Amino acid sequence: MKATVIIPNINGKGWLRDSIESVLAQTEQDFELIVVDNGSTDESLAEARSYCGRPGFTLIENGENTGFSHAVNQGIARAKGEYVVLFNNDAFAEPDWLAELIRAAEADRRIFAVQSLMIRHFERDLADDAGDYVTWMGFACKTGDGRRASRYTRPRRIFSACGGASLYRKSILDEIGVFDENFFAYFEDVDLSWRANNAGYKCVFCPAARCYHICGASTGAVRYNAFKSRQSGRNSLLLPLKNQPALMLAVNALPLAAGYLLKCWKFHRQGFGDAWDAGMREAIAILRAGRLGKRPFRLRDTPHYLLMELWMIWNMAPYLWYRLVVVPLKLK
Repeated sequence: MKATVIIPNINGKGWLRDSIESVLAQTEQDFELIVVDNGSTDESLAEARSYCGRPGFTLIENGENTGFSHAVNQGIARAKGEYVVLFNNDAFAEPDWLAELIRAAEADRRIFAVQSLMIRHFERDLADDAGDYVTWMGFACKTGDGRRASRYTRPRRIFSACGGASLYRKSILDEIGVFDENFFAYFEDVDLSWRANNAGYKCVFCPAARCYHICGASTGAVRYNAFKSRQSGRNSLLLPLKNQPALMLAVNALPLAAGYLLKCWKFHRQGFGDAWDAGMREAIAILRAGRLGKRPFRLRDTPHYLLMELWMIWNMAPYLWYRLVVVPLKLK
């Protein structure tokens, strides 16, 4: 089987059915579809159940919200496809979306992940995500958010693929591990892509694989709320600590500390300080318990670590341009 498409769902009434139907309507039909329901209390669970019995469809039901990472890992554990494709329950694919993702992956065996061009569902001239990146100060950011989708027409290598609509090579997942469940939600995809980069694999952007994304429909976090602030407080601390070797952390200590303090100040200024602090305490507890799951340093991976270091320094330029010129950071 070529691919396994996994849709995690929680309370997706109003969009889950359309998301599923867009996947079932693909021109590439050599795939199975797994929906993982994370304790939905609305009609979306019944909608997912209505597909049971259809060939190639599996529904996994969790009685509670176990988090994005745990849910997709359940799907990956059941996957039969050569590729695993994650798709948000509030995203809707064009008919050739899956075929284009597979075509991009098959160009090079070292490609681990392929990112779709995610376009805002209600503003279809604007991009939502054309690949994620990390800056020298530890900020994880989306490329293209709110900018003209027509800017993103060229395939390229990217730092990270967004787990909302990306393909992953399952053989490499078997080698480097699946999503880290310490990251309940948010940044788990950046962690996974960074891990692959450190091992010498590549993530690429495929503009021909297009989908439309409501963004934040399940969590209510179009920008930030208490839930997302808590996840950010924990995961933005864990992300660099897990993926940078000790020497790299020492070199980057000052910019990382400055970035973390800036984010802490921002969240407190915006009224989400308690949630941010709770996430930070969770991160410290994970570190104290020795549950970080840091990949062992390998001397042969030194060129990959150096590439990531240079890439993060370079990424300060687009980040500052975006925050100072394109969409100035608002703290009110």
